[in-house]
Amino acid sequence: MSSGTGGTTLVQPVDRTPRSTREFLALLRRHGELVEVRAEVDPELELAEIHRRVIAANGPALLFSRVKGSPYPVATNLYGSARRVELAFGPEPRALIERVARLPEVLLPPSLGGLWGQRSLLLQLTRIGLETRARGPVLDVRESPPNLRALPALKTWKRDGGRFITLPLVLTRHPRLSSTNLGMYRIQIHDETRTGLHMQIGKGGGFHLAAAEELGIPLPVNIHVGGPPAAMLGAIAPLPENVPELLLASLALGERLPLARNPAGPLPLIAEADFALVGRVEPGARAPEGPFGDHYGYYSEQHDYPVFTCEALLRRRDPVFCATVVGKPRQEDFFLGDFLQDLLSPLFPLVMSGVRSLWSYGETGYHSLSAAVVRERYKREAMASAFRILGEGQLSLTKFLLLIDAPVDLKDFRAVLEHLLARTDPRTDLFLLPNLSMDSLDYAGPTINEGSKGVWLGLGAARRSLPREFSGSLPAGVRRVLPFCAGCLVVEGVPYASEPAQAARIAAHPDFAAWPLLVLSDDAARAAKSAMNFLWTTFTRFDPSRDLVGARTELSGGHAVRHAPIAIDARMKPWYPEELYTDETTAALVDRRWSEYFERPMPMGDSARAHLD
Repeated sequence: MSSGTGGTTLVQPVDRTPRSTREFLALLRRHGELVEVRAEVDPELELAEIHRRVIAANGPALLFSRVKGSPYPVATNLYGSARRVELAFGPEPRALIERVARLPEVLLPPSLGGLWGQRSLLLQLTRIGLETRARGPVLDVRESPPNLRALPALKTWKRDGGRFITLPLVLTRHPRLSSTNLGMYRIQIHDETRTGLHMQIGKGGGFHLAAAEELGIPLPVNIHVGGPPAAMLGAIAPLPENVPELLLASLALGERLPLARNPAGPLPLIAEADFALVGRVEPGARAPEGPFGDHYGYYSEQHDYPVFTCEALLRRRDPVFCATVVGKPRQEDFFLGDFLQDLLSPLFPLVMSGVRSLWSYGETGYHSLSAAVVRERYKREAMASAFRILGEGQLSLTKFLLLIDAPVDLKDFRAVLEHLLARTDPRTDLFLLPNLSMDSLDYAGPTINEGSKGVWLGLGAARRSLPREFSGSLPAGVRRVLPFCAGCLVVEGVPYASEPAQAARIAAHPDFAAWPLLVLSDDAARAAKSAMNFLWTTFTRFDPSRDLVGARTELSGGHAVRHAPIAIDARMKPWYPEELYTDETTAALVDRRWSEYFERPMPMGDSARAHLD
């Protein structure tokens, strides 16, 4: 496969699920979804700002062929549209999972006729798995000694603590068991041989590291960059613990996933990867990692995280360094996350019998808000489904969960919220659970990894008509109010430092009594402008047990009962991390050089607000 740079071309004979980065780039180019940037670009800030402008303009994938300080090209925005995600994975994985989800219906009770009717599916499943080979393209070159600073890792935001590998495929194995985990944890380059490894304890790789440290032994780690898009899909999928992500990668690939024997470590390598960093994490090895501008739209601050020591750097002869840039929605990860949810949705009713459908909102960083349609065949059966959702794999990180029992399209958030508000009684339908573990990237709680959860039910028949226009007077300290949807009013208040308890005061104000939900915001016009803005500015900025109040609260049987209206304090708090904005120097540089980057005119999106409406 030729490189596509330096006068060579990318060649792929027919459309198929791409087996490597090169095949994927060739596929994108053939469909007009790839543009090459031949001007030299700095991987510190400049490249990321170009990427953000292109994705804000709904532009193509980018191949940067000349990256300052590195001999390797960089590909970004590979998955930055629904069209490119479909090209990466095709319709086959969804169709296969739908057929697998129907197996219990068609094979119970088992019969020869039923098995015969599913013979094509069973034959297809026999092609899924792993295939270990002696060789693979990732073994073409071994850099000795490794120099990780030569990799074109990106610094994407001004306050970032350094340059990061942002699309890594991190392979580990449980030290006592044979189970592997393929995860995606950002990698900060510390020096020529050491990196940070943002491997949280609540993730599969974190469990493996904890088990190794309990035994007092190093944890072998392979960090891959590039390779089949199917492997990347496996790495980000929220699969239950001990379900191998490599098998999902094989399913997405439609054939056995080729692995290569590792000459530098005990774990196999993804054979078609472009780079592989082979090394270990020593017991207790920690170092400051971050800050990093993350997908919640804020900086995650500096904390101690595991240190990976690279013992060997293996690569293809003509590698491409795959990267992404995260920030406020919608970014590239949004399209991947929504594809994954659609892909896995047929399995939700199978593994959680009371759940008809489930959706997590990428506009909130996914973990901040989910909604589900559940069964309510007896009183409070919905709460059994809520506990099942909050105990299922990565769904356990969900901060706020909305439950309804009618077939509303969960992707239409306004429709979901209106349906719930017309039916809920917060005195009996709102549950807040304090002092729980939270996603490390969510800083709304009292401290890192800690916070609260909320479950809000809106079941049965409607109990009220919802107001759509506000006709009352504005209380003192309220600058303006704007409806977001029927029943929900966005209230622009004073800064949190000026009046921390303002949410309680507006909830109790009689002119708001007809509105079941009030959202206290720093900027009502911004929050109410679109569903995307509302979701991001509300659910990334509140801790349920602390920032959700009622017009009146009373104790009943040891339970805090909140009376409507319910107010969510979604103002920025003094201890929250900084919102992500492009720095002016980088923006001016990209403005000045824009015509240099592209051989034909390219629309320049505005990344100043990092892609919110």
